[in-house]
Amino acid sequence: MARRSDPVNGPRAAMIDSAVALIREQGVAATSFADVLAHSGAPRGSIYHHFPNGKSQLVEEATRSAASYLGRGVARVLEAGDTVSALRALVDLWRRGLEATDYAAGCPIVAAALGTERGAREVAGATFSEWCDLIAGSLVDDGVAQERSASLAVLVVSALEGALVMAQAQGTSAPLDAVVDELEVFLGG
Repeated sequence: MARRSDPVNGPRAAMIDSAVALIREQGVAATSFADVLAHSGAPRGSIYHHFPNGKSQLVEEATRSAASYLGRGVARVLEAGDTVSALRALVDLWRRGLEATDYAAGCPIVAAALGTERGAREVAGATFSEWCDLIAGSLVDDGVAQERSASLAVLVVSALEGALVMAQAQGTSAPLDAVVDELEVFLGG
């Protein structure tokens, strides 16, 4: 049984994990403390004990948690091979995630970027920059000129995240497949 002060398995961690899941499906504005409590099973008194600054603190910390998890995944996939192969692997992961939720759950970083909480939007912006840096480094490793790698990385992240949003809205992974196919041609993979 998790102790109240357990940062990994306690009510605080459960609320953060629940906030990430709910934000992926409902967006920031539609995710309430009541939803997070019901989803996590955390006691009602936990909210302001663990998040004294309210919803904005919970959403920001949930965005940080998601960003950390996703950033490690992006880095791991990029380290495993060339950029185009890594992008295909990421798209396959996203496709499975979309299909597993019947296209209900999208990217929590996009949800935070479009959400109502300034701190979470700032975390989302920093996360997109980090992903662009990782992809730019991978492109340089693939032989792309340093001065071109940053703008290409922005193109890649924008195209993939846009395709993820379209896939979720349309209920099909076709936009992801189209974008990764075109990126492969464009990047010379």
